[in-house]
Amino acid sequence: MIDQEMLVKPDPEDGRLYQVVGGIDHEGKPVEAAVINERPLTIFLNGREIVTAMTIGDHPEYLALGYLLNQNMLRPDDEVRAVDYDAEIETVVVRTTRQTDYEEKLKKKIQTSGCAMGTVFGDVMEKFETVTLDSQARFHTSWLYGLQKAINTMPSLYLKTGAIHGCVLCEQDRPLIYMEDVGRHNAMDKIAGYMFRHGLTTTGKSLYTTGRLTSEMVIKTVQMGIPVLLSRSGFTAWGVDLARKAGLTLIGRAKGKRFVALAGTERIVFDADPTQAHDEPGHLSRKGSRDDE
Repeated sequence: MIDQEMLVKPDPEDGRLYQVVGGIDHEGKPVEAAVINERPLTIFLNGREIVTAMTIGDHPEYLALGYLLNQNMLRPDDEVRAVDYDAEIETVVVRTTRQTDYEEKLKKKIQTSGCAMGTVFGDVMEKFETVTLDSQARFHTSWLYGLQKAINTMPSLYLKTGAIHGCVLCEQDRPLIYMEDVGRHNAMDKIAGYMFRHGLTTTGKSLYTTGRLTSEMVIKTVQMGIPVLLSRSGFTAWGVDLARKAGLTLIGRAKGKRFVALAGTERIVFDADPTQAHDEPGHLSRKGSRDDE
């Protein structure tokens, strides 16, 4: 039922995204392990090279669009004439009708804490500070418990290989779009690109991520206009501070029946008995490795 309702879901059987490598285990016995592939993708905007990101290589068009949107280099009302992907030279060219001002934005580029070459530009805060999130939106704890079960048990590259992050666009207790990549910011950008390309609204939506709730993830969520951000991992202080300033509901450490909300708590509706939720032992996840990387 979940698969029928989802617009995009992980494809752990796509052999282009991973490879099997031989090695030995802790007892010195031969083993084989699936390891994720990562490759460069260079993004151009109207003929100008913007950035080269490391990615697993799926959904390159959505990644390019979402990246440019979340860096405030594309506006939501921009008309995109074409998105051209060349697999041989690993490039995506986004072409717009309006002349963009990306050259000035490139001068303000700074490095952030996002893994796998996450970048943010100095003026993204201009858009962040003008966004008004839906104050009437509500998020039910029953939805959280349903999402955790659906997402954590769904076949994915994470379960197959580890070393990867996932982000999920959700509607109430249903996952809609599940993207994975070596960087959580890439997975988020793919969702933003899909929403832009297909005209999806943010009404009734939330975002789930497997990674830390950092400033970058909060900024991207707010810029996308989504009022709720969830994670099974923890927080950074700046991420919490920005979420509070923006009125974003920020829920972390969501494992089993437990969670902690540090911002936007007025949106949370406690409609489920936590004693009835499936609990997880301790603070460890897949194969005993910590999932807050």
